[in-house]
Amino acid sequence: MEQILLDATDLQLLNLLQTDAAQSNQSLAQQVHVSPPTCLRRVKRLHDAGLIERQVALLQPDRLAALQGHGLSAMVEVTLDRQGGEWLDAFEARAVADDCVQQCWRVSPGPDFMLVVHTRDMPGYLALSQRLFTGDANVRNVKAFFATRRAKFETKIPLALT
Repeated sequence: MEQILLDATDLQLLNLLQTDAAQSNQSLAQQVHVSPPTCLRRVKRLHDAGLIERQVALLQPDRLAALQGHGLSAMVEVTLDRQGGEWLDAFEARAVADDCVQQCWRVSPGPDFMLVVHTRDMPGYLALSQRLFTGDANVRNVKAFFATRRAKFETKIPLALT
């Protein structure tokens, strides 16, 4: 990935794309006051530099739960017995490969990992826990916090816009 310098227009584009990545190039160009070809080139450059990791649709879990059945979200602390690099890497690889794990963070101090997980229901969580925690002899402690209400969910990274 190339190293790039960001100017005010780049930061404005990143901010706008964080809010709504489905905007047309024409709309983005108008908002940052550049021509559409210039806008397209800048956005491609931001992608190529790795500043834009990917573009996705954010689904509303409560509305999906109403259509598909109840959903269960939890934040899970995981502490391993052995914290050598190979043990941490092995657990992390298993966690990130599981579709129910939405986020996996190595943290310090305290537990070794914080996971954000989403399953259809409690039996789904039990299956996840057997796959990731019970079946791993290196998992020493698991502490799950089940979400009762989501007050805020944001994917935007604050940018210093000038």
